[in-house]
Amino acid sequence: MIELTRLNGKTFLLNAELVETIEATPDTTIRLTSGRTYVVKEDCPTVKTAVLNYRRALLQGRDKSPPPGWNVIDSPDESPSE
Repeated sequence: MIELTRLNGKTFLLNAELVETIEATPDTTIRLTSGRTYVVKEDCPTVKTAVLNYRRALLQGRDKSPPPGWNVIDSPDESPSE
């Protein structure tokens, strides 16, 4: 999730996995894969950076615990147990 600010000043968390497009029209409008849109105070480069940082953190495994249902393979020689 990334934290953004609505035009009224209230902050909210947005699921970065669902972001489809980010555009300035002139306010920054974020369209999700569901078709829902959000208009936020942050500019496009800021939102883009937040989404990229979120995804980077997932790939780096900061949490060190996989999401439920994921099989973790430590080395290429190992395969998930069946």
